[in-house]
Amino acid sequence: MSTPFSSHLPHLLIIDDDRDAALLLHTILKGEGTLSTADGGLAGLAMVQEKFPDLILLDADMPQISGFEVCAALKADPRLAKIPVIFVTGCADVASETRALQLGAVDFISKPFSPLVVKARVRNHLLLKQHIDSLQQLAAIDGLTGIANRRSFDEALEMEWRRAARRGEPLALMLLDVDFFKRYNDHYGHPAGDLCLRHIAQVLSTVAQRPGDLAARYGGEEFAILAPNTHLEAIYHLAEELCERVRQLQLPHERSEVAPWVTVSIGVCSVLVPGDGSTGSGRPVDSPLSLVQAADRGLYRAKQAGRNRVVVGSLLDAGSSATL
Repeated sequence: MSTPFSSHLPHLLIIDDDRDAALLLHTILKGEGTLSTADGGLAGLAMVQEKFPDLILLDADMPQISGFEVCAALKADPRLAKIPVIFVTGCADVASETRALQLGAVDFISKPFSPLVVKARVRNHLLLKQHIDSLQQLAAIDGLTGIANRRSFDEALEMEWRRAARRGEPLALMLLDVDFFKRYNDHYGHPAGDLCLRHIAQVLSTVAQRPGDLAARYGGEEFAILAPNTHLEAIYHLAEELCERVRQLQLPHERSEVAPWVTVSIGVCSVLVPGDGSTGSGRPVDSPLSLVQAADRGLYRAKQAGRNRVVVGSLLDAGSSATL
């Protein structure tokens, strides 16, 4: 999960086919952050995919694709839509400025420009983005455990589901529950229960380390890991590793029926969603809820089978699930 750039230098991307203009902006903004330059719209879009900048300075009139088309492409991608875009261009007419702002640009600076004005506006927009990022991070984090909350999980699931369908890639999910947690709370007290949940969340964070992975508190003593582009075997082994790491914490649990320590039960599922929204077997994939329900069925069966284990939930058949 991204964090505000208060702890690191902001990354500014200049997209301009005019080398002299790009060099001038680079000189003006030196010291404001790390700077990258793309010599055209296509190159700029490629660079954005590699590393998300904190702010983009964009020319309007460029060959191949215009700055307006670049801006439209950025705003159409949910991952990139919130990156502030400042047009810095020789197109000084009202129609161009109106079009840029309607596409979602935060500012429009006409050439020739004052270096002091450019620097001041960039600083203002970077500061505003920092405040917005801070608020969004606070809204996305579970206050007890410090990992993503349910709202963040739901938003990420919707986004990753669409991406998996678009790219024909697998999307995997694990749902886990702390075994006999109510008994743990009753025996050790709620402060100890809260500390236990924080320990579990830390384990999730160490397991979900890839850039696209999301560890979240799903609700109460239930947690989730969403893993894009991950096949069933990989998510199963990841869940097994998580189970073992929780056991290695050796958090005493005298009221557990399966171990002297705190343990977890996990349900996992992975689905390959082609662009037509089918599973490839003729059965429809209705929504991301299908994946959640499958993992939840696995979790239910894990509890039925004695807890402290991983079970694979079937996406297609509510009555079937199997362990590997």
